[in-house]
Amino acid sequence: MQEKKLSSGQVILILNSIVVGCLSLSNFFIYIQPVSLAAGAGSKIFEVIDRIPLIDTTSDTGDKPENVMGQIQLKNVNFVYPTRPGVKTLDNISLDVEPGSTVALVGSSGSGKSTIISLVLRFYDPLSGGVFLDGRNIKTFNLTWLRRQIGLVSQEPVLFRTTIAENVAYGLVGSIYENLSDNEKYERIENACKMTNAHDFIMNLPDKYETMVGERGILLSGGQKQRIAIARAVIKDPKILLLDEATSALDTQSESIVQDALDKASEGRTTIVIAHRLSTIRNATKIIVMSKGAIVESGTHKELMDKKGSYFKLVETQQVQQTQQNLKTEPKYEVTKLYTIKNNHEHQIDQVSRASSPSIFAKQKADAEMGLKHNGRNYTSWELIKKVAIINRPEFLVLSIGIIAATIHGGVYPLFAIIFANVVEAFSKSGDTLRHEATFWSFMLFLYSILIFLVNVIQNGALGFSNEKLTERIRSMSFMSILRQDISFFDEENHSVGTLNSQLSLDVTHISGLTGITLGNMLQVMAMVISSVAVALIFGWKLALVCLCSVPIAVGSGTLRIKMINDFQKKIKIAYEYSTQIACEGADNIRTVAALTLENNICERYHNLLDEPMHQGFKNAFFASIPFAFASCSGFFTNSLAFWYGSKLFIDDEYDLKQFFTVFMTIVIGTRFISRFFAYAPDIAKAKFASTSIISLLDSVPKIDIWYQNGEKIQPIEGHIKFSDVHFHYPTRPSVPVLQGLNLEIKPGQYAALVGPSGCGKSTIISLTERFYQVTNGTITIDEMNIDKMNVNKLREHIALVSQEPSLYDMTIKENILLGRLPEQKITQSDIEKVCREANIHEFIVGLPNGYDTHVGGKGVQLSGGQKQRIAIARALIRNPKILLLDEATSALDSESEKVVQKALDAAAHGRTTLAIAHRLSTIQHADIIFVIKDGKVHEQGTHQELLKLQGIYNMMIQRQDLGESNL
Repeated sequence: MQEKKLSSGQVILILNSIVVGCLSLSNFFIYIQPVSLAAGAGSKIFEVIDRIPLIDTTSDTGDKPENVMGQIQLKNVNFVYPTRPGVKTLDNISLDVEPGSTVALVGSSGSGKSTIISLVLRFYDPLSGGVFLDGRNIKTFNLTWLRRQIGLVSQEPVLFRTTIAENVAYGLVGSIYENLSDNEKYERIENACKMTNAHDFIMNLPDKYETMVGERGILLSGGQKQRIAIARAVIKDPKILLLDEATSALDTQSESIVQDALDKASEGRTTIVIAHRLSTIRNATKIIVMSKGAIVESGTHKELMDKKGSYFKLVETQQVQQTQQNLKTEPKYEVTKLYTIKNNHEHQIDQVSRASSPSIFAKQKADAEMGLKHNGRNYTSWELIKKVAIINRPEFLVLSIGIIAATIHGGVYPLFAIIFANVVEAFSKSGDTLRHEATFWSFMLFLYSILIFLVNVIQNGALGFSNEKLTERIRSMSFMSILRQDISFFDEENHSVGTLNSQLSLDVTHISGLTGITLGNMLQVMAMVISSVAVALIFGWKLALVCLCSVPIAVGSGTLRIKMINDFQKKIKIAYEYSTQIACEGADNIRTVAALTLENNICERYHNLLDEPMHQGFKNAFFASIPFAFASCSGFFTNSLAFWYGSKLFIDDEYDLKQFFTVFMTIVIGTRFISRFFAYAPDIAKAKFASTSIISLLDSVPKIDIWYQNGEKIQPIEGHIKFSDVHFHYPTRPSVPVLQGLNLEIKPGQYAALVGPSGCGKSTIISLTERFYQVTNGTITIDEMNIDKMNVNKLREHIALVSQEPSLYDMTIKENILLGRLPEQKITQSDIEKVCREANIHEFIVGLPNGYDTHVGGKGVQLSGGQKQRIAIARALIRNPKILLLDEATSALDSESEKVVQKALDAAAHGRTTLAIAHRLSTIQHADIIFVIKDGKVHEQGTHQELLKLQGIYNMMIQRQDLGESNL
């Protein structure tokens, strides 16, 4: 049977179909990487979605009784934290809290007090035993309902990144008051703030209740945050109130007022109080003393004082000496100037003079507005490419090789068109001629494939390597630039953790849209189009010019698409940044979110923020697809035109088959690769905005620059600190002066203490000493040298800080302590153990299964507040600083630990200047000098005994913290 031979037309049709099919298949592989990445991300997301927690807040099962009496019982409860299975936290605890009573938990840090709070809120379930509410196991209640019966103020109060009013209103979620009218809700918010002594300071703020508090309430002092948190807890009138060190950050006056308010708020409800400052719980119905997870004593304040046991010893350590003793005839330093700076009359005069001399405050406001201007600018695409190329300069050789390979890859495409045209022409012949030419051109095509293989490997390998190095370098540089910024940078609304995290993770990744494989593919397409047009014009300019009509259409529609995607990216970028902030805030503060049952609220806010990009995405999908579709169909329109006009030229014998197919393949098929170029339009748009954001960050130079190597370097220093007529306001609040002509002097080696109401400027003084901010007016000197002229790094090397809310990192205890050492300092294990003994934390650490190699978790979540604070103190002492700054360094410590740690701090103060902020006045009664700060100025100063003689502000503060029997 004779074989049926294919005609030349059939062969040409088959070859052309194969070529077009292979080109389409190559476009498919462009999208393989995003699909694989999406698959990997999807598996992780669904792993989280499918995880069902043991304690499920989304479950609607469980009882929801209408009436709650508030009786809480723990029966034979044993508990171990899942992350520390070898450390027993509660050991067979049993206690009974009667309805409407106030029970106080006291004892050493880590004794299990906060764990009891967590079990009542059902953050965890006990290993054995049970927690009961009104005689029923809390496991039988609906979890959300249970938590909505409880008001919580935690040891480190968390505020959300919104207004004061909104923060307080979060306490109404799920309560009967949630759906009140705006006026009624505002009235309830105001009453709650008045009850907690927060109303007055709020009304002094420029935007009052609409004032933004910043991330985690960073724009407020510790005491102000705590009062707002208390208002949030009491606003819904809960049946059960849990106060975990609720007044630890309050000054004595505020504490007295807030404590009275809490005492009133406790009437008719069950209250469990954890307190280290024992003056706050002396009126409790029952006081329970805990130690090592067990109850050692219980009774009223008077009963426990009469026993003269553990509680009595705790009280004794907090008693402040109130008798006025004779002043020593030989003071340690020059006789302290004893005075009360302003009386009421003088204060009024000062207010009038300040109003009549507004130049300082006008200057303050102008400076603040300058400081708040975002450093970003509108970079052109060429500027961005140049800046990114400079960063990528170390890989210049590798990058150049990749670019050359990509250019060759695209530039040799016309060679394929020529070979293909010759193959087609060969099939129009027959016999030996066909065999010879087909074999030759097939071999040429084989060599072409080898060339393409080599340039592809070189292109993708070189550009991929260059891109990874660039991504690594930019991420590192960005993080370094973030750490370089001064503290005021992080106070700004657009520099939240969520936004900065988005820049580090997403923006850096998106920059690859300007580099790497994407850059190679774009260069390849550009080289392909240029070389194709050139070869086509050489082989047949008439048909080439006709076919080129598709190029402006494809380029125009592609450019329009890029512009539309750019506009889309601009609109959704801010929305995604805000949604990232919400997600970070919710996850970071999950305990507060869970206690307030804000899960649905946070999810709703997150969802609403995603609505805008979703709607924009719908619009973009529709409108951007029109030019893309037009560009795609224009290619087929050009094909029809090319075949029609080519046939005329062929009939008129102007072109032969070889010329026609050479021009057709180079122009029509080659220029269709323009669509591949515009397929990268979303990547290009993302890369441009990401580059603008990153380059703006890298170009940002703070006023207080830790990279600045010049400046005076004092070595060693004596520690003589002096504030001279210092005025200051925070850059984000230019109309709220914090310090108003502050003058104070601390001699070398002195132990100085700052006391006064919350928000008076104590922590600000600490921040200015560290040079976290720039003073608005006046000077701060150390050893008679203006710190503005000192090298920032060298200045801070002489200073150690223990802040009010100590931060630990997700490392081991040992690594956290070693973070405090100086760069050139050599530390041994014995040095670490020494400072831990001084901070009274060594015994606890060695009792852990992994000792000093125990991981503390994010923000030290595995430790109690007191344990974190003692580790922070050890970290401060490890560098043996010349100046020690203590911002409520013992506020989270129990009385016993406080006594030991305070003794260690007193010993550590020898030979160094120490500046301490304290609301618990027993910790600073032996200070060399005490400054009473009020309204941003020093109102009283002197030793403890000298200030008692004045019978002024300090004496009143002492009286309020007296734990004697007369105050029962």
